[in-house]
Amino acid sequence: MSSTAEQMRAWRGPALLTYGFRPFFFGAGIWAVIAMVIWVPMLSGLAVLPTAFDPVSWHAHEFLFGYLGAVVAGFLLTAVPNWTGRLPIVGWPLGGLFALWIIGRIAVALSAGLPAIAVAMADLAFPVVLAAAVAREIVVGRNGRNLIVLTMLGMLILGNAVFHWEGARGDFAAQGTGLRLGLAAGIMMIAVIGGRVVPSFTRNWLVKRQSPVLPTPPMQRFDKLALLLLALALLLWVMAPVAVVTGLGMLLTGAVHLWRLARWTGYRTRAEPLVLVLHGGYAFVPLGALAIGTAILWPGMLGLATAQHVWMAGALGLMTLAVMTRATLGHTGQALSAGTGTVLIYAMLIVAVLARVLAGPMPALAPALHAVSGVAWIAAFGGFSALYGPLLLRIRPAR
Repeated sequence: MSSTAEQMRAWRGPALLTYGFRPFFFGAGIWAVIAMVIWVPMLSGLAVLPTAFDPVSWHAHEFLFGYLGAVVAGFLLTAVPNWTGRLPIVGWPLGGLFALWIIGRIAVALSAGLPAIAVAMADLAFPVVLAAAVAREIVVGRNGRNLIVLTMLGMLILGNAVFHWEGARGDFAAQGTGLRLGLAAGIMMIAVIGGRVVPSFTRNWLVKRQSPVLPTPPMQRFDKLALLLLALALLLWVMAPVAVVTGLGMLLTGAVHLWRLARWTGYRTRAEPLVLVLHGGYAFVPLGALAIGTAILWPGMLGLATAQHVWMAGALGLMTLAVMTRATLGHTGQALSAGTGTVLIYAMLIVAVLARVLAGPMPALAPALHAVSGVAWIAAFGGFSALYGPLLLRIRPAR
């Protein structure tokens, strides 16, 4: 086939397999709902899952490596062809990759009755094959600029492997090195890729409206310094999560990335939530760094698990939801504007984050706040699945 459009027109199978974002964004949205529906009764002791992981570790794993893994796959399988000029993976090869992701979710959920090594291999097969496919396209397409993305994907895979190892030996993996490494990889992805797309999309929107103020162009010297500082702070956090130097590094990183965000003039995009939400998602990167720094230096003010959720639910949750909504609209020929339903799912996600974070310093209200957070999370991703599912599943091919 000589073009992506011709390749997709030649496909006679399910519309879901015409482009990478379709199965993985749809799967991510559905799994975010299912996993939370399972987790809420598990949290209160009303349900038990036959997993070898403790309930909290299963919950953390399935968001960080299950949900996020699907979103990363959908994004990369859609973006890499644009980066390299090569054809995307479509059809049954795409379906096989999606099946590997599903197998991983089932294996982890039923891991109590399976050998730990078999569970790890089943779960890691998907990201390893994805990384191999992405690496091939980047190398053959001579797109060395984006090898950093492949490096971060490798970190995510390593974090998942360490998480399985820690769980197999009986550790509390939800607070282990594997989770910190995987979360660090996710935050770096937001900082690097978000650092490109947020100011670019903002500039495009403002130029159309003839705004006299435009965001600072991305990836200048200050941005590179901010990314280096974040990488060092994350490395300290992975290796020494409660050290004073780690806390100080996180506070400094948070301040620098707040300034980086301010340079993108997000306040001028208030009229378009589809753009504004990208700034909101990125804002949780510095806020999470500040929260973790505070939790390390002043343990009585904010617990580490609570601070970690600013990144987990806030940065990863809101930014991925923002990317999935925008990419789905753009690649299915819709207007790049957030309707009322889309604004509501953004609002529900923010409510979920705030309720979960407030549960830490307000232990008396923690059960109620956890319930509110869970319900709001289900509403956000259930709303995404209902609103965007038809666009992802319909016959009309992506552009």
